[in-house]
Amino acid sequence: MHDDVQQGPLAGFTVGVTAARRADEFGTLLRRRGAAVLHAPALRIVPLADDGELLAATREIIDSVPDAVVTTTAVGLRGWIEAAGGWGLGDQLLETLRGTDLLARGPKVKGAVRAAGLTETWSPSSESMAEVLDRLLAEGVQGRRIAVQLHGEPLPGFVESLRAAGAEVVPVPVYRWVDPEDITPLDQLIDTTLARGLDALAFTSAPAAASFLGRAEKRGLLPELLGALRDDVLVACVGPVTALPLQARGIGTVQPERFRLSPLVQLLCEELPSRAVVLPISGHRLEIRGHAVTVDGAPCPVSPAGMALLHTLARRPGWVVSRADLLRALPGSGTDEHAVETAVARLRTALGTPRLIQTVVKRGYRLAVDPAAERGSNRTADAAG
Repeated sequence: MHDDVQQGPLAGFTVGVTAARRADEFGTLLRRRGAAVLHAPALRIVPLADDGELLAATREIIDSVPDAVVTTTAVGLRGWIEAAGGWGLGDQLLETLRGTDLLARGPKVKGAVRAAGLTETWSPSSESMAEVLDRLLAEGVQGRRIAVQLHGEPLPGFVESLRAAGAEVVPVPVYRWVDPEDITPLDQLIDTTLARGLDALAFTSAPAAASFLGRAEKRGLLPELLGALRDDVLVACVGPVTALPLQARGIGTVQPERFRLSPLVQLLCEELPSRAVVLPISGHRLEIRGHAVTVDGAPCPVSPAGMALLHTLARRPGWVVSRADLLRALPGSGTDEHAVETAVARLRTALGTPRLIQTVVKRGYRLAVDPAAERGSNRTADAAG
């Protein structure tokens, strides 16, 4: 167990993952850095070959060639061409794309365009849809017919701006997302979030974020969920578009500078350890890392009930916490304050140093913070400030 705790910057932290696509890759990146991962897809992708909406849009584009086609993702473009081939429309689609202005959102999409034997008319180096929009509007879109490859993500203002400027827009719904076939894992992830069993919740698409909130609302749990996400659980998004449904509900999010999975994982590796609680207690160094504890660097096998007590005591180190407050922190403890005494006794045993938690007669319990170490820590902080 000691090796597990020491294996990476996310050791001791639990991260919830809602992705449907690339979930295995994301989970592997997190686990390699020590995290415990709870995965519950908030959506499922409609297989392209079975998607009647995509088939209809493809036929419409072939029958009436647009003036321009905007491609937004490499995987979406490849999937679209492959699906068209399965419908017997592959050659016709490629011929259509050769006869129109083909805009590729960034280098990856440009690579997919060329791999398909096509040539892009233009591609921004920024990978920004805003830059694509600016170029189209600068050229003038009045009376032009423009197809836009969607990929499950909303494109805030993009389609609306083109239509407002006089364009006819044909959406191409690549990777349309619907509710999961089995909603149970998503409900369990929501329940775990409400119970503060997660340290972070990661989103890689706006539809997944909207689905997560929508499911909680359908269950009548949205107010409680919003409280957990605002106050106790770190919410990390792969980019600003993904964060929109959460920010609309007043939830603060963190985002990497580069909108990719690896930078998102690196951001979690920076943010979560910075939230670890490190306390000098009775001559020892106590570190609370999410749902794991070390004393002087050695891991301690603390139960969920013990972690709940420890988090409550650590909110105000050195202050007395009443038995009633600790009882409220214990999951499923009822009204018997004797449960607190039992849980504290087990926590002391797990920590291996009973003196870390002091009993204050007729009042409650407190962490035995070392006053000298605390003063030294304060002086260091003052000097740094």
